[in-house]
Amino acid sequence: MIFQLHRPVFPLNDFVESLIYYEGMTPPHTLDRFLPDGNTELIISLLDEPQFIHDNVTLQAVQSCHRSWVSGVRTQPITIPSGRGSRMLVVRFQKGAARTFYPFPMNEIMDTVVNADLIFGNSILSLREQLLEARSVDAIFHLVECFLLKRAGDRVHHDGPLRCVGFSVDYLSRDPNEARLQHLTEQVGYSQKHFIGLFKKQVGVTPKQYLRILRFQKAVRGLETASDFDWAGFALQNGFYDQAHFINDFRNFSGFSPTEYLRLKTSALNYVPVM
Repeated sequence: MIFQLHRPVFPLNDFVESLIYYEGMTPPHTLDRFLPDGNTELIISLLDEPQFIHDNVTLQAVQSCHRSWVSGVRTQPITIPSGRGSRMLVVRFQKGAARTFYPFPMNEIMDTVVNADLIFGNSILSLREQLLEARSVDAIFHLVECFLLKRAGDRVHHDGPLRCVGFSVDYLSRDPNEARLQHLTEQVGYSQKHFIGLFKKQVGVTPKQYLRILRFQKAVRGLETASDFDWAGFALQNGFYDQAHFINDFRNFSGFSPTEYLRLKTSALNYVPVM
């Protein structure tokens, strides 16, 4: 198995969290429930076989993805292949920073997976052909970085709206429990309506929705280390009004109750085997 992670340097590191390449994975299961994490990704398959999105309940295939595709920010879980037998390159964008590379606002692909050639045209098909011919993983990473820099152009130099959203995402991420949207609106200097519209176009969801995702993610990370659960106390520690609100939000974002999640989860954060 090969698994390599590459973190770009300036200026791309302001927009791209990491590039991930993997092949030869052999997990014992075939499908994962992937939980909302606030991220947006570009995925390029270096094999010819399509990958499928599956219904969360029936696990039947409902969408096929060919060659390359993009996944918008999610407010719902999605059931995807476990990676067995795949050969993939994944671009994981920095939270709230993917808009630089897209020709439309990010809310247009919220909770959606779209074939990448419908967004990037022939350029993404050409990139994939180059990746297939690359002689090393480092060469693959270099080609993807060049593609992204060309795609972004002058937009890699931050403008006011992007700096505003970046500041807002950092503020919400630092401590989702204590973050207050009214305080944030006052800090950024825009009217509430303008700020919400700006945030939605850049990130894909409203600030309120994004804060809910971040609080859910904080709870998921908390479940990784906790051993003796006082669910009422755990809910309060993770920013929820009470235990009922915590369980309801957790089920909405994952499809599982917290106890079901604990029983099913593996060491891979946000990936839950379902078949």
